[in-house]
Amino acid sequence: MQEDRQPPVTGMTPRGAGWLPRGYHLESHSHPDGQLVYAAAGAFATTTGYGTWVAPANRVTWTPPGFEHSHRFYGRTDARILAVPSDECGALVGHPCVFAVSPLLREGILALTGQKARSADAERRLRAVVIDELGEVPERPLHLPEPGDDRLRAVTDLLHADPGRNTTLAELGRAAGTSERTLSRLFRANLGMSFHRWRTILRIHHALFQLTDGGSVTDTAIACGWSNPSTFIEAFTAVVGQTPGRYQADLGGFPLSTARLPVDSNRR
Repeated sequence: MQEDRQPPVTGMTPRGAGWLPRGYHLESHSHPDGQLVYAAAGAFATTTGYGTWVAPANRVTWTPPGFEHSHRFYGRTDARILAVPSDECGALVGHPCVFAVSPLLREGILALTGQKARSADAERRLRAVVIDELGEVPERPLHLPEPGDDRLRAVTDLLHADPGRNTTLAELGRAAGTSERTLSRLFRANLGMSFHRWRTILRIHHALFQLTDGGSVTDTAIACGWSNPSTFIEAFTAVVGQTPGRYQADLGGFPLSTARLPVDSNRR
């Protein structure tokens, strides 16, 4: 995990809602306020110096004020972006993370990013409910940390390029010019997890993208490196909290607002 950094803060913190096309990418940037991003339909990834989080419709990403981050959206996504004023961020963790979305949290985010006009006081009260509902402990299963070590980065770059490859750690070590034992130690010391766990999370990330794009469970399992659908379903359920089939069934399955506010709006 990289050390905390506070890059120059540029611009206002966006907020609002809008349908974004598959593959839409917001380049690396930072904001003076905190930011919650939620996909009411679809899925997206948020990348920071702490790594990457994928957020399907049962997760929301949190980026505190001043942290550099980028977003990439997968599938057609109903993106909801909520700014949290810096003076209200004290109750939340001070680093980027992802939270599970409860029904109350979801409705609060949808209300604050919808078309209905509210007074500043009403918005502040509703935002307080959202912040309280986030709780104190962020979710970590969908977090994919990125390495600071060059040897480890050479290996993770190979895996990013082809998540489904079943190359052994020893083979990856030879490609990176280091030993299997050294790589195993680096994964735990630098990334806080085993090689197997890191690759599993990477594959789950890509599986979420493929399922969001309409891929079948069987095709997704094979493309992402699992030998059969049953082992994929087991791994996916353990990380995401629901089966791949349930995840696909839930995509876009909620009644959505017709709001189409621009996501790059500077409205606060």
